[in-house]
Amino acid sequence: MAVDTKTVVELRARTNAGMVDCKNALDEAGGDIDQAVEILRKKGVAKADKKAERQVKEGLIHAYIHGTGKVGALIEVLCETDFVARNEQFQDFVHDVAMQVVATNPLYLSTDQIPAEVLEKERELATEEFAGSGKPQEVIAKIVEGKLSKYFEEVCLMNQRFIKDEDVTIEELLKNTIAKIGENIQIRRFARFALSAGGE
Repeated sequence: MAVDTKTVVELRARTNAGMVDCKNALDEAGGDIDQAVEILRKKGVAKADKKAERQVKEGLIHAYIHGTGKVGALIEVLCETDFVARNEQFQDFVHDVAMQVVATNPLYLSTDQIPAEVLEKERELATEEFAGSGKPQEVIAKIVEGKLSKYFEEVCLMNQRFIKDEDVTIEELLKNTIAKIGENIQIRRFARFALSAGGE
């Protein structure tokens, strides 16, 4: 089935991928635009994974202060070149992540930053909840893993649902941005500040 140019242009507008990539994805999807979006997304994530080893020496430190002036965030995001650090798409990504930090108040960047004792305590609490429930051990183990995933989504920035699009996690947003920009990008660290009631 021949794919018409109008569909290719529509897919490009939706994904920001190159024209050739869009045409190939539509050919592979038999002209189904939603399926083509998914194909491009998977290829983009694969490309992003390949770039993850590349060195990052440039980037931005960005401050976002919420409208009321009572809560804000400072974030450091790295990239490979100064050219990308000045790129509007990169800057929009950094700004969005800073807004995410202000809105959701994550405690950690990723799951590997959670101290072992904190993780163990969460696991214990989730397990105790079902002690004596009569459920088989393997069922309880699955429930506990589900509760831990939910916990990660609350406290780890990379696991959180993006406030502007809840179908995407911050990790997926990062990988999509890497695929679009073509450079390795890393969220290095962040800090959130909120005006304390006691003025401390």
